[in-house]
Amino acid sequence: MVFREIILLFNCCPVKRCSVTCQPVGGDVSRRCGYQAADGESAIRHTAGSQRDALMEMTMTMEMQYNNNNNGYGLEEYMIQEDEWDRDLLLDPAWEKQQRKTFTAWCNSHLRKAGTQIENIEEDFRNGLKLMLLLEVISGERLPKPDRGKMRFHKIANVNKALDYITSKGVKLVSIGAEEIVDGNVKMTLGMIWTIILRFAIQDISVEETSAKEGLLLWCQRKTAPYRNVNVQNFHCSWKDGLAFCALIHRHRPDLIDYAKLNKDDHLGNLNLALEIAEKHLDIPKMLDPEDIINTPKPDERAIMTYVSCFYHAFAGAEQAETAANRICKVLGVNQENEKLMEEYERLASERTPENTMDAMRRKLEDFRDYRRIHKPPKVQEKCQLEISFNTLQTKLHISHRPAFMPSEGKMVSDITAAWQGLEQAEKGYEEWLLSEIRRLERVEHLAEKFRQKAATHESWAQGKDKLLTLKDYESASLTEVRALLRKHEAFESDLAAHQDRVEQIAAIAQELNELDYHAAAVINERCQSICDLWDQLGTLTQKRREALERTEKLLETIDQLFLEFAKRSAPFNNWMEGAMEDLQDMFMVHSVEEVQNLISAHDQFKATLPEADSERQAILSIYNEVQKITQSYGISSKLTNIYCDITPAIINQKWEKVKKLVPQRDGTLHEELSRQHANERFRRQFAAQANAIGPWIQTRMEEIARSSVDLGGTLEDQMTQLKQYEHNIINYKPNIDRLEGDHQLIQESLIFDNKHTNYTMEHIRVGWELLLTTIARTINEIETQILTRDAKGISQQQLNDFRSSFTHFDRGGMETDDFRACLISMGYDLGEAEFARIMSLVDPNGSGTVTFQSFVDFMTRETGDTDTSEQVIASFRILAADKPYILVDELRRELPPDQAEYCISRMPPYKGPDGAPGALDYTAFSTALYGESDL
Repeated sequence: MVFREIILLFNCCPVKRCSVTCQPVGGDVSRRCGYQAADGESAIRHTAGSQRDALMEMTMTMEMQYNNNNNGYGLEEYMIQEDEWDRDLLLDPAWEKQQRKTFTAWCNSHLRKAGTQIENIEEDFRNGLKLMLLLEVISGERLPKPDRGKMRFHKIANVNKALDYITSKGVKLVSIGAEEIVDGNVKMTLGMIWTIILRFAIQDISVEETSAKEGLLLWCQRKTAPYRNVNVQNFHCSWKDGLAFCALIHRHRPDLIDYAKLNKDDHLGNLNLALEIAEKHLDIPKMLDPEDIINTPKPDERAIMTYVSCFYHAFAGAEQAETAANRICKVLGVNQENEKLMEEYERLASERTPENTMDAMRRKLEDFRDYRRIHKPPKVQEKCQLEISFNTLQTKLHISHRPAFMPSEGKMVSDITAAWQGLEQAEKGYEEWLLSEIRRLERVEHLAEKFRQKAATHESWAQGKDKLLTLKDYESASLTEVRALLRKHEAFESDLAAHQDRVEQIAAIAQELNELDYHAAAVINERCQSICDLWDQLGTLTQKRREALERTEKLLETIDQLFLEFAKRSAPFNNWMEGAMEDLQDMFMVHSVEEVQNLISAHDQFKATLPEADSERQAILSIYNEVQKITQSYGISSKLTNIYCDITPAIINQKWEKVKKLVPQRDGTLHEELSRQHANERFRRQFAAQANAIGPWIQTRMEEIARSSVDLGGTLEDQMTQLKQYEHNIINYKPNIDRLEGDHQLIQESLIFDNKHTNYTMEHIRVGWELLLTTIARTINEIETQILTRDAKGISQQQLNDFRSSFTHFDRGGMETDDFRACLISMGYDLGEAEFARIMSLVDPNGSGTVTFQSFVDFMTRETGDTDTSEQVIASFRILAADKPYILVDELRRELPPDQAEYCISRMPPYKGPDGAPGALDYTAFSTALYGESDL
């Protein structure tokens, strides 16, 4: 992806630069750039006449190499060159000429089946009709009906239908548009045809578990390995002398070519001979021009691959010798396969550890959900695969007469199961801790915010009060002013007493935050201590100031009683309004509809007190109105201010209006919370409805699987069919689990901590679902193992049913020694102590005192079955040896892969028969030794 971003960057650059030096390019920039797409999925469009396209070309080649280095799979791997692209070769039109001829011939080899052909590859595909016909012929499928019009948009529509079909087959066409094909762009057309060849002629080639280009190359190497002067290493220079083509033909049709008479220096003659014979006798049209191949330093890889793939398909039928060789390879690979199974078991056992990526409390719950949804399910499958791999390995070792596999210490299936159970318990405790911690943090943050609000309000009120209390203004005041100061101080004391409750609330909240281990408790404590110290200071200063004022009270004679009364009544009322505003703006935290309804009820009670409070407000304001009447009646200045308090009618009215405004807002907030709690209740009921259905469904499936495992009616294949149906139903039921997971996530995101409508939790459902998946997989594996044992041991279905019936009758959770003796007696065995001891050493070599069903079946099949398989291997070697009783080194190297051929050569003893040839090897002794029937 990064290379495409580089291309976009250079497309936006106003300075055209050289693709190698990144310096401004001078001179002629009109050279046409020939580009051979390297990503395997599509041809990349390069516009003629631009050095910038050369840079894009280099960048895409870099991207191809990047994909190769990262072991990418898909069509990209078919395009990887053994050598780096030569810059001059990319600009040389020789590759275009070779591809044009090869691709045209390849297309015509299919189009002739429909009675047509093409002459000019970029012209004849422009209207899209023959392109659609080509895709229908090679795929055997019908494409949408083409547009028969001759206008440009008709042609574009047809080409788009073909490109859409190619895309539907899993091929990504990057930057190939219908307009380029309709315009006859030869580079785009060749790139598109190459993509079609890759998808329909090369992609499915597979040799020894390789695919595509590697598989085709391996096939060529194996087929031409015995021939002198042939060394196929690639799809360009290895084919220039024509000998590789001749060797392929001679290997399959020796009657067509006398390879011994070929001259390795006659490149042109060899190529012409191979192409003519392929066209005349193998129905492979001439797709290459021998002169072009010889005269080109590096022939075009795409053209060679296309032509060689035709040989592969022509000789695709498996021959008897190859079949025999494959059988021998399979037998020789038993040990390698078993070792891989052992390594896989060890790897899976070592990886059985829980994930832990939670690095912050705010992300812990989300990370835990990701762990449960994303990371753990694959581990469940790995655990199941671990058990299946272990059972399959042991069965294969039994069948091939190999010793049983014993995992390293701590990695038995039972060890893994115990560790898994520990993981489950740890997960449950961790999830409970997460939810408890989130609930605690929610409470802490709520209290911290409440503390800050109340502390800020109190600090704002207390700001500057200590300075006012230390003033000595009474020393220079008149008698009237001193009396006013005293009355004002009384009003302050009233206000101070009203704030006592607020200070206690602040201290209580700070104490609770300490108990809840709030992370900023030190800051809270410091602030609370500051408030309390200031409060104590205010109390001391208040007392001192009163004493000072009382000492001078004797000098005071008059006072404005109305102002005093206003002050005394307005201060508590003002404090009440401030408290009401605090309460109306106070945050709340509820978890149920009932809790919200209780808050609404309390709020309704508060609203019922508003008329009484309004009456008090009117009474306080009437005092002030009386003052106004007196000032008017007696000619007192109307600018007099109340020296007893700072509260004015305007302040009272302003706060009263704010209280009235906050009341409906509080109504709205409470009802919004009520709606949210109703929604949470719906989430609870929705989850409960699904969980109450899923839980019993899982239990029912478990019971069905348990019944099927003990049902002896029908064949193992019938049981397998029934179990596969159960598995299909379980897989199809997975969306119900996913929906329940979605509802559970909504519940957790809404911080819903309980659900009274169901006894099932998500944890119950997860554990049940994982157990169901494990049980069905394990049961299917047991039946597969029984089928494998039955077929490998040569016993009938009825015999296996009899074995199971007898074992089940005496099995009580692991057949003990006495039960096993009774079982053998019931099957007609006359047992003495020595004979029974011998049998026990076979079925219980570890002396555990119990007999497993697999051990029982192995014993019975040895008693009744035919396990001779060495004869099959001997017969296969006889085919490779052309019915001789011995085989030669050259025959082994010709028919077997190099490593397995050398394996046989190094271990086969010399053939000692009178009819042997020099260097003859005894494959009979080697085959019997493979199965322990003889010693080498």
